[in-house]
Amino acid sequence: MLMLTHEARLAALREELKRRGVDGFVVPISDEHMSEYVGDYAQRLKWLTGFGGSAGFACVTLTHAAIFVDGRYTVQVREQVDGNLFEYRSVPKDTLGGWLAEVCESGARIAYDPWLHTWGWVEALEKRLADKGISMVPAEGGNPVDAVWADRPAPSPAIAIPHDEGVAGRSSADKRAAVADWLAAEGHDAVVIPALDSVAWLLNIRGADVPHTPVALSYVIAHKDGSAELFIAPEKVTPDLTRHLGNAVTIRDRAAFEGALAADFAGLRVALDPDFAVVGIAQALRAGGASFAFKQDPTILAKAIKNEAEQAGQRDAQARDGAAVSRFLRWLEIEGPTGSVDELSAAARLQAFREEDPGLSALSFDTISAAAGHAALPHYKVDEDSNIPIPPGSIYLVDSGGQYPGGTTDITRTVWVGPGEPTAEMRDRNTRVLKGHIQLARAVFPQGTSGGQLDVLARQYLWEAGVDYAHGTGHGVGSVLAVHEGPQRIAKPSGGQAGTGQELHAGMILSNEPGYYKQGAYGIRIENLVLVEEREIAGMEGKYLGFETLTFVPLDRRLIDKGLLTADEIAWEDAYHAQVRDILSPRLSGDDLAWVERETAPL
Repeated sequence: MLMLTHEARLAALREELKRRGVDGFVVPISDEHMSEYVGDYAQRLKWLTGFGGSAGFACVTLTHAAIFVDGRYTVQVREQVDGNLFEYRSVPKDTLGGWLAEVCESGARIAYDPWLHTWGWVEALEKRLADKGISMVPAEGGNPVDAVWADRPAPSPAIAIPHDEGVAGRSSADKRAAVADWLAAEGHDAVVIPALDSVAWLLNIRGADVPHTPVALSYVIAHKDGSAELFIAPEKVTPDLTRHLGNAVTIRDRAAFEGALAADFAGLRVALDPDFAVVGIAQALRAGGASFAFKQDPTILAKAIKNEAEQAGQRDAQARDGAAVSRFLRWLEIEGPTGSVDELSAAARLQAFREEDPGLSALSFDTISAAAGHAALPHYKVDEDSNIPIPPGSIYLVDSGGQYPGGTTDITRTVWVGPGEPTAEMRDRNTRVLKGHIQLARAVFPQGTSGGQLDVLARQYLWEAGVDYAHGTGHGVGSVLAVHEGPQRIAKPSGGQAGTGQELHAGMILSNEPGYYKQGAYGIRIENLVLVEEREIAGMEGKYLGFETLTFVPLDRRLIDKGLLTADEIAWEDAYHAQVRDILSPRLSGDDLAWVERETAPL
């Protein structure tokens, strides 16, 4: 019998915890691969609570329950989760350890799914709770949510497909050889690679098992002789895939993965990435007599540094995407002032423009289509309940992207929807965001510089006005893979932001997306993707780098206060818009082309 209410689901979970003899259970948004986006089968938090955000977790004890989200979801969690069932807790101010210490008695045993959490997460929580007499225990007999989720979806059955080597720019054999060299240098016999985009990159395969990211549910164990084992459901394997992988890659059933860890590595030394290798992997290796060491997955940095073929594919994807987004912005300029467009219909129209390109395989994330005060929520996600009309005479922000044959796109544009004119404050704030965007785009820096060292360039003009934004300035982007890819990022170096200390290398792709958000009123963000490239400077001492802008869509001139721009900034803006014209003109015609020509005229 299906349990239709969240109250019934919570009650059923508590009965299951009693049956197992534990006092609580942690429910994250996660899968066995620590993916950012997870398949329907892994949406346990949404099933239990109703929360549809992309980050957060809940903890249920026999007498208490709480849901933990960050400031991005303060409004959404209250709309979707019943406050009579779950306390609302805000991270990082509230912590799971602190809450458990409040609500649990000494001797309490809190269970967790060892296939959904990392070793470091468990260690930190155990340390926090030790003096309270509260213990963390791996759930035996599988995930207790799954035991009461009667209509839980099955994992995606989609087949895995070869990724063309001409687009990848490098053979899987060459990549595996580099991993083998790393294993030899580090003194390891093998490395377990659970991150889905790392598996996809290493073997040059793609799939359709996770929303927005073209990956296949699978694991790889790479060995020091250059061979590898791919653990994947048999129904996903086709003769084409088998031929593509070749004799050096052994295909095994994904269901056999845990057993292989426990049986095949006795006495061997195995490397695990601390960010992606879940506790279950480490436990299985230890049970089988293997030793393991935590090291960054050797594909992570290599994947982030795009080769010439990947860079060319990205430029093609950006041109395709730029034409679709430009056509959408022209449509919005016409339809928006009528008051007939809402956030959902705008997102649907943008998707329709993208889908006219036969190369589009998917959106790279859920479109942020944000009108008026919703635009002040940087990670707003529109749904039927939150959807509002785009008010004529207001700011509209749209952050979106697509997956194309050669690349992954991510772009944000902020536009004025007429009639009337933006306020002086809106134009001031937008221009300060633009100035920061330009300074980062024009940055030249020595090899060895990290993203954290560049972040201030994008914020300086906002700081001059006594304002700031609370998110990072830039994230890495994959090549027909994850729209958020590490290890590089541009963000304030404080606050424990992962990746801010990562050195930037030529070939890395990042976003450049400063913003400003006035709560309840409007929000502004300008985002292009940029490619780190080598720069030649007369008389330079050492190696220097800069950014090539990859994204080409007009910026809204109505929101620019030309008087706040320097001559150099105006020159950058005009040169950028000239590139927009050159790149998009062959892909547009008629009124669309005329609109781009008008919008890219010199300031």
